[in-house]
Amino acid sequence: MSDTLTIRAARFRGPAQAAGAMFLVGTLAGVSGLIGDYPVYGGQAVRYLLAAVILLAVVRLSGLRFVRPSPREAALLAALALTGLAVFNVCVIEATRHGGPALVGTVLGTVPLALALIGGRPSPRVLGAAAVVVTGATVATGLGSGEPAGLLWSLGALACEVCFSVLAIPLLPRLGALRVSAYSAALAVPLLGVIGLLADGTAALRAPTAAEAAGLGYQAVVVTAVAFFLWYDALPRLGAAAAGLFAGLIPVGAMATGAVLGFGAPSTADLAGAALVVTGIAVGLTAGSGRGEAVPGRPASAVAERA
Repeated sequence: MSDTLTIRAARFRGPAQAAGAMFLVGTLAGVSGLIGDYPVYGGQAVRYLLAAVILLAVVRLSGLRFVRPSPREAALLAALALTGLAVFNVCVIEATRHGGPALVGTVLGTVPLALALIGGRPSPRVLGAAAVVVTGATVATGLGSGEPAGLLWSLGALACEVCFSVLAIPLLPRLGALRVSAYSAALAVPLLGVIGLLADGTAALRAPTAAEAAGLGYQAVVVTAVAFFLWYDALPRLGAAAAGLFAGLIPVGAMATGAVLGFGAPSTADLAGAALVVTGIAVGLTAGSGRGEAVPGRPASAVAERA
């Protein structure tokens, strides 16, 4: 009986972590209002600095040894921090200015389809499930409107979001989820610091108010440290195609946070989109894996050792 429970827990771990990670990322929208007046890029540098300190402390307390990245791994980490963290933030911020959050959310809703297409050779059922998730995310988010520049910045954010997962995959077997999360967050700090200085000069940093400190702290602890680890630990267990399906939960997390914080109850379109997302995920997780994909709930053999 205990062996059966252990196997079931192992199969549940990957999907649960991926769902939790993307839902927590979605809650970012609900707390963004707390730091709306804080210098954007300086605030993000502070966010990743706090997250890196937390993650490195967890690595040490967990008894994991320090692993020096090889030159190839260092290059991948730098590319991950540059695209998946620093440039992603620039693209989202600029896309929101030119096109609004709905347009950005809709374009990012295609992440499941993008990861399914590049994550090996996904089965038709996985591709179909990804299409359902994309449809649900679009319905929940709304198509939005804006300038052509907003669409271009949104497409840049989409490419960076894909890089956030794809560049991490070859790093996870040797470095593990905690180290990849910690190293990439630490590398993003100077990158965003430079962007902040170029954009805002000496005004890039200032003492935050109590509300701003709470918002930055939430972003650092929950949306970065916790969500990064959950995602990177789930990614090799599920494979890129299956894990990507859970990105559809980002607007669901935003919707739930808005309701909890009193920004209004979900509309019929919100609920219909959420239902489509959940349906697509369920269909995708029951599909057989294609070449190059991990079976949902079963760690890839290359990720057996992470210490």
